[in-house]
Amino acid sequence: MKKNVIALVALLSIGLGNVWAEGASTNEVSGTNESAVRTVKSPRFARSLVEKWIEEYAKVEPGVRFEIAKGGSHEADLNVVIAGRENGEGGISHTIYFAESAVLPITARGSEADEALNGKRLNTKKLKQLYFLNDDLEEDVKKNKTFERLVVYSGGNATSAAQAFAHNFGEEQTNFRGKRISGDDLFLNTALDKDPLGVSFNLLPNIFDLKSRQLKSDLSLIGIDVKKDLEPTFSNHVTLDQLILVLENGKPQQVATQKVGISYNAADDAIGRFLGWVLSEGTKYNHQYGLLNLDKKETSTEIEKVRTVLTAQK
Repeated sequence: MKKNVIALVALLSIGLGNVWAEGASTNEVSGTNESAVRTVKSPRFARSLVEKWIEEYAKVEPGVRFEIAKGGSHEADLNVVIAGRENGEGGISHTIYFAESAVLPITARGSEADEALNGKRLNTKKLKQLYFLNDDLEEDVKKNKTFERLVVYSGGNATSAAQAFAHNFGEEQTNFRGKRISGDDLFLNTALDKDPLGVSFNLLPNIFDLKSRQLKSDLSLIGIDVKKDLEPTFSNHVTLDQLILVLENGKPQQVATQKVGISYNAADDAIGRFLGWVLSEGTKYNHQYGLLNLDKKETSTEIEKVRTVLTAQK
């Protein structure tokens, strides 16, 4: 399946590249100001990937400048967003999806929480008991003394993985037990470091070292109930690449995923060509930065969306 997806992207990107090239030619006639800087706003988990795009795209079109938007209130031309939060940046109306990110339950390595959960493989029901509080779960949590004394840390901003994690278990974000941390989800890791009883969850780029491809040394994965042959994949010894490969071929129900996209209000020729390049070339960096590729059907849909955007600029 993975080979088929790669072949499809290669085939479709040839046609996309033709439209892209035609767009460049049209732009020369239309006189669009190529020297203007286009800005991209990104949550921290995807920022290194966006910086890589900008670096590589400059080699393709050195006359067109893209840069990371500076400042929290900066109104950017493009915004990297997660599915379900596309309209959080000033009524953005169009989104192109290029990847998925997976969310895993974590705690601090060697902490009391880590020791309490050591050797356990939590199924969906147990994970709901650990992380959420509602009328159906309250009595079960009280009966489970281990879960009752653990403190759940969840994120609350628009780019947090909290929404995807909650919805994966049929829960609302407001139903998390414990404490909510404002700001970037990286602060969830910090909270765990300070609380020996803390448990949380986070996106793969936030829990793996992208250079060594190993789980960050201060974090531990909370065991989930999977088939025996997959147990090593969801342990502290797994590499990021091994985990991505497994998740792209079939996600256990305890693993939440969320689509990641680029949203925008309007696209000039330069932005249209950049979006085309992201899907035809930029996605080859997804794995490097801890993101999953979309499946064949989704990839085809997104490439067609970009093709429509590019054609509309002509």
